[in-house]
Amino acid sequence: MTAFAAVTLYAGLFVLLFLALKLNTGRVRAGAKVSIGDGGSEDMQRAMRVQGNAVEDVPIVLFGLFGLAALAAPVMLIHGFGATFMVLRVLHALGLGGAKGVGIGRLIGTLGTALLMLALGGTCIYFALNHVPV
Repeated sequence: MTAFAAVTLYAGLFVLLFLALKLNTGRVRAGAKVSIGDGGSEDMQRAMRVQGNAVEDVPIVLFGLFGLAALAAPVMLIHGFGATFMVLRVLHALGLGGAKGVGIGRLIGTLGTALLMLALGGTCIYFALNHVPV
């Protein structure tokens, strides 16, 4: 598998995650009978936040992964970031979507995502500064 194929794999998986989050938000919206906004429903607020958090974090991580692929980073490095990030986002979604307060999944997902983004940012900078044009 090439580096670009690996990133594309994670892009596809995150598309499916986004679809699942979108369908969940619609399910909660229908159950709460809310057409616009959150209608004051905590369940609706949670569903919207789960989806919103993914919208905030996933694109920038995928952008970083595509950058690494463009600079010929090892495929296993891309898999390490991509698979770990997927697990963290699922933990976050389950933790925030299902628990009142700060659930363990939300805590692990949030802190793990921040650490992963820090590591990914540093890795992107390293590869950019050490890239030898072909």
